[in-house]
Amino acid sequence: MYSLRLAALAILLSAIGLAAAAQPPANIPAYVTAAVNDPARGDDVKADARRKPAELMAFSGVKPGDVVVDLIPGSGYFTRIFARIVGPTGHVYAIWPAEYAKNDADNVAVTRKLPQTYPNVSVLVQPAAEFSAPAKLDLVWTSQNYHDYPDKFMGPTDPAILDGRVFAALKPGGVFLVVDHAAQAGSGLRDTERLHRIDPAFVKTQVTAAGFAFDAESDALHNPADDHTLLVFKPAIRGHTDQFAFRFKKPG
Repeated sequence: MYSLRLAALAILLSAIGLAAAAQPPANIPAYVTAAVNDPARGDDVKADARRKPAELMAFSGVKPGDVVVDLIPGSGYFTRIFARIVGPTGHVYAIWPAEYAKNDADNVAVTRKLPQTYPNVSVLVQPAAEFSAPAKLDLVWTSQNYHDYPDKFMGPTDPAILDGRVFAALKPGGVFLVVDHAAQAGSGLRDTERLHRIDPAFVKTQVTAAGFAFDAESDALHNPADDHTLLVFKPAIRGHTDQFAFRFKKPG
């Protein structure tokens, strides 16, 4: 009888633990939680544990009614979430640099279908050095792609050009959110093509040189076990790289 009671207690404690784990993280707005729980996201949810979309959306400050750019949207993982957050009074521009689009035709095709489910999404293709949007923006978001701009297949394009054009496209007080794989400190652009990583301090210096104020950093994707020396696609580190998330604001 005593052992049965212990077993029952263990099951109860396990259930409590699972329930607690299922709760959304603290300080996540309800509209972010609802967007992350959108059934239309399908298999995207399988990546949520490692990509931390709720924490990053809350960190970005995106809200209903905002006009957002998801720059180099990949398969649309974040585009779908943005679309539900900004809602019918907001808009999401999924922007592909033409140079990148040539190398990722499958994902471009996927994102071109997004307006069928999310009518507040528009897909644009434009030269990497000519970033622009049809409306003034509240947020420009790029995840794991800032490091691509100086690489050969992208022109290359000096990321400083992108920074300046993003600055011009944002409303005063607008946010530029950069998430990327961290390279070794002091490496600058050395590892962008070889390892698909970039020095966080270099990004901070380059973006603020365009007129932005560095506003905050999130450690949601920080992984101290990553020593920053492996190609991000190596099985030993893929999906678990140390990533920085920097929030910059346009003054005003």
